[in-house]
This record gives sequence, structure tokens and C-alpha cells, in this order.
Amino acid sequence: MSALGRVWRLLPRDLRREALFGAMAAFAPRPDPEPPPPGAGPVTVAGYFGATTGLGSAARRLAAVLRLAGFDVVEADLTGPLRQGPPSPSPRVPPGPGTLMVHVNGPMLPWAMRVLGRRAVAGKRVVAVWNWELPVLAPDWRRGLRFAHEIWVSSRFTAGAVEAEPGAPPVSVVPYMVPEPDPSPLRRADFGLAEEAFVALSVFDAASSLARKNPLAAVAAHRAAFGDRTDRVLVLKTHNTEAAGPAWREVAEAAAASPNIRVLDRAVDRRDLWALVRAADCFLSTHRAEGFGLGIAEAMRAARPVVATGWSGNMDFMRGEGAVALPYDLVPARDPQRTYDLPGAVWAEPRVPDAAAALSALAGDPARRVAMGQAARAAAEALSPACVAARARAALLGLHEERVSV
Repeated sequence: MSALGRVWRLLPRDLRREALFGAMAAFAPRPDPEPPPPGAGPVTVAGYFGATTGLGSAARRLAAVLRLAGFDVVEADLTGPLRQGPPSPSPRVPPGPGTLMVHVNGPMLPWAMRVLGRRAVAGKRVVAVWNWELPVLAPDWRRGLRFAHEIWVSSRFTAGAVEAEPGAPPVSVVPYMVPEPDPSPLRRADFGLAEEAFVALSVFDAASSLARKNPLAAVAAHRAAFGDRTDRVLVLKTHNTEAAGPAWREVAEAAAASPNIRVLDRAVDRRDLWALVRAADCFLSTHRAEGFGLGIAEAMRAARPVVATGWSGNMDFMRGEGAVALPYDLVPARDPQRTYDLPGAVWAEPRVPDAAAALSALAGDPARRVAMGQAARAAAEALSPACVAARARAALLGLHEERVSV
């Protein structure tokens, strides 16, 4: 490493972020001034197409739903240039009119525009696609507001955070599509789960803030409901634990202390994940905040009852008899991984006794689980590819009413 590189590494993390994102904002091309171009022509989606992260999956889903909506879509992969995964070729964007949808979060938007270049941006309607999980934006997201004609978000919760910012461009709410479940042939035995057990499933990316996903509350609720009963099992499906540091060690130790809690710590094929969801009796999410709640939505599409915190983005679709919305208390947001450690921000602390009671009730009533699963699937139909494609088409053509409920 060069001397300059060593000095850079010695700087505090926040100072390095500010220097990097500030420099990118200073040199990145801005969209054409108001009024924005009409956007007629091809639609380019720029995002992390080569990444295995949630944002990578979200970019791929966005491109797929826009094609389903009838648009001619060009994909521009930012994975390598923005250091979000393996190296990838420089993204290519057709010059001239059209719509450029940049699926990266606020702090990264100027960097993405810098990589794409002025020739790619000129003459286009620029739409930023953001995911955020608190009711207020972090300060380093605000400079991204200047680099888009409009912003798409996946929930009314996130829309509220963006719209509260002075000078924010128009905001459209377009949820992520959830396709028809396509499980692999794997069954319970393939996951080491007994057929007669009641199985609750919690799915999370350990690198996406364990404090936000809050698996310790899931462990505590399961323990309170069932103690050491081996016919009552909680599965924690996770990955990226090596990036979570001490926060993951605390979760791993809590899980290891319980004979009926299993940890599946690896990335799995999409079809195998659907099979795991189908193998479970319910989906448990004790999150403190969700921008959308894709895992909850997928479980509902798979006809699985849901027990989840009744706050944030998941409440757009987590309705009806298919889900138990857990009571909560709003508390200051504190995140040891620092992604969401934002002064003045709050998030939800779900009440563990209520989660335990919900799990206990489901475990003892198979007929109720079936009825709840059917209700959950019916509620999640609004997130089917056809329904979301219609909303995306309306939003892109400027025909929808802002903040329509799902």
C-alpha cells in the first residue's frame, strides 16, 4: 500500500466517507435542469446487477418488472465500478433521450452518475431508486437529492422520509414485485428439520445491520414461548456473518445456548430459499425497521403466516388475517454497525412477550396456520408481477396518483 493509501486508512471512517462522497458530488454530471426531459425512448436501469446483495436482487427485479410492463430495458452494471462486488465491465448507456433509473442509495448516487458520465446522463429523465429504513434521511443522503428528477421508493414509510427533505424532487411509491414461489424439491429432512416439529423461520443478511434486523428478539421470543422443547424449532437463515463482527458473535452465542434454535449461515440458491420458506410453519421478523420487508412479502406469497413488527415499510402490505402485527415501542435508533446510528432518529422495539404469545398460539393450532397462510397469500397478491408492473408503468408514464396504497 502506498504512503497516501496508509494515510487515507488512518482517517476516521466518517471523514473518509465525507471526503469521497463530497468529491464525487462536486465532479458528477447533474441531470438536465427543470423541467425534466419527458423520458421517451429506452429505459436504462443502472444498478448492482452482478452483486449477491439485497440491492443486487432489487435491481434485477426492477429491470424484470419494467420489461413486463412493456418497456425496452437496457441494463448498466455498476457492481464493479462502485465496488459492490466482483469486477465488471464499465457500464454502457445509450446516448440521447430516454429514462435513466439509477438503483443505488442516496450517498452513492453522485458516484454512480460520475461513473456513467455526462454523455449517458444528458437529455435523459433521471429517476433515483432508493431504499431507506428510518423515518428521517441520514445527512449524507441529502446531496443525492440534487442528482435526480424524481425518486422511486418501495413503501410509503420511505416516501415520508424523502418527502420531508426541503427541495426533494417528486416521489413515487412502487413496491418490489414478488414472483410466484418456485421452490426446489428440498424438503424438511434436507434442512435437518423434523416433520412433526413446529418451525418458525427468520431470514436476514447479517451485513445489513443486525441491530435493525434484531434476531436477538426472535431468539428471546422463541425461548419465552417454548423453552428447550425440541419439537419447537427456530431457524435463523443468514449470510455475510463475517462482515458483522461482534454483533454476530452475540447472536451466534444466544442461538448456540438453545437446543431448538438452528443457524443456517450461508447463501443459498433462490429456489432452495423458497423451499425453506415452504418448509416452515410461520415467518418471524422482529425487525426494528424495514424499508419494504421483502422476506415478509415472500413468506406471505408462499402462503405462510407472518409474525412481524407492526411498524415501517412492511405495513403497506402486511394486512388482514394472514399476519400478526406485533406491538412495539419507539426508541432511539442505535446501531453498533453504524449504518443506522443516526442522532434523533427512532425505530421500533417489538414487545417480546407479544411475539412469544403469537408463536405459542400458532404452534398449538394447525388449522389456524392454514387459514392465516391463505389470507397472507391473498393479501400479497397486490405484489404479484402483473400488479406491480401496472404500477411501475403508470409511475413511469406519469399517470399515477402519488402515494397510492398497495
